[in-house]
Amino acid sequence: MTQFLPSLLGGVLIGLSASLLLLFNGRIAGISGIAGGLLAPARGEVGWRLAFVAGLVGGGLLVRALMPGAFGNAAAAAPSAGLVVLAGLLVGFGTRLGNGCTSGHGVCGLSRGATRSLAATLTFVATGMLAVFLVRQLSGGAL
Repeated sequence: MTQFLPSLLGGVLIGLSASLLLLFNGRIAGISGIAGGLLAPARGEVGWRLAFVAGLVGGGLLVRALMPGAFGNAAAAAPSAGLVVLAGLLVGFGTRLGNGCTSGHGVCGLSRGATRSLAATLTFVATGMLAVFLVRQLSGGAL
């Protein structure tokens, strides 16, 4: 039961942060769009975007400091830098192709009943499952 609680708390906090951003700022909490908006910032758009990204990073660092085992044994599971770069590029390409990421479509779009978010989320999940299967097959189960 205690292993379930951090996941539940994380889900509640994601939903709460997405709801608060929509309520107070009128914005959808799609991380790819928020981070992408920092690359070509519009006037008046930088502060809230930086605060949101800082909260994401700060929250992760806080959990890591308070619960060192929360993310598993990261050193043992760390893939090569090349694989991380390739994965990041594929995720970036996928979010541009899907016009949003898992947070935007999966958390906010599904809660609004958007059909295209359902299609995008199903595509993300299926692609992720296929990627895990292929990586495990290609690495001989090492990853």
